Amino acid sequence: MSTGWSTDVLGVSLRTWTCVAISLLICFRVYRNFECLKQELEVLADSHVNLQQAFVKFKVKSSLISKLSDESADDSYWGKQGGKRRDSTVILYNRVPKTGSTSFTGVTLDLCHMNGFSAIYVFVSHEERILSLESQMKFITNITSWDEKKPAIYHGHMPFIDFTRFGIKKRPIYINMVREPLDRLISHYYFLRYGDDFSPDKIRRKHGDNETFDECVAREGLDCSPERLWLQVPYFCGHHPTCRRAGSEWALEEAKRNLVQHYLVVGITEEFESFLSVLEVVLPRFYHGATALLEKGAARKVNRTARTFRLFQELNIDG
Repeated sequence: MSTGWSTDVLGVSLRTWTCVAISLLICFRVYRNFECLKQELEVLADSHVNLQQAFVKFKVKSSLISKLSDESADDSYWGKQGGKRRDSTVILYNRVPKTGSTSFTGVTLDLCHMNGFSAIYVFVSHEERILSLESQMKFITNITSWDEKKPAIYHGHMPFIDFTRFGIKKRPIYINMVREPLDRLISHYYFLRYGDDFSPDKIRRKHGDNETFDECVAREGLDCSPERLWLQVPYFCGHHPTCRRAGSEWALEEAKRNLVQHYLVVGITEEFESFLSVLEVVLPRFYHGATALLEKGAARKVNRTARTFRLFQELNIDG
């Protein structure tokens, strides 16, 4: 007597077809559950970021509430001393490496004594200069509440930080400098090997490596890879991971948007003196007398990477 399971369909028993159908159904259900779980994890990750941001904003506001309780939002960068308002301007120079930042900082240090303001170095230990949300919060709290040092300019190698994300209505004045990308990369390449005039005795990370930049390019080395031309973009883009992704259209647009919306002046290394002239006009409280210092030679000499300087001299290029 025949049972239904023995019937063949295309040479395959009905039992086998049933097993295949059940297996496909199970796989489909697992896939659907996996997709749902993936979506839930993404929502959870977004919620975690939002929660972190909300917590940071709360901490910042809590730390500043006692200082700002009797002042309007427009006066959040003004302190009162002897019944008079005192200048509490804060400038943030998130310096890009090898764009003339040491030379510019030297000029700033010469002027801080003459013009009566504080110049404070911010050291960021991580190689990529990335700060966690908590570290960003601490940094913002410190520079907005350290009244004894105001007016002040803070300088250090770090990406852009949007103070408004943390509930701070009154932002610092951002300034910076950029350099032709290939020139900057070449300068940085030789700086890692030969140092510079500022600290000639300091042993650099690539000390003893005498490979030229051209030789590095020929063998497609990491120190001279095209991706390293991207380094300046994250300093204007910010701390988002995509900012460090070389070639990212979003990161480039974000960097340009931040530059336009948040920076008062961005100079060009190749036009260093013109940059100082502009700052002398728009920020006279800090940079009055900058061009005179440069002309008299009283400011610290423009810093050059020794090896790069020699190469540029041979090529008759003003590095």
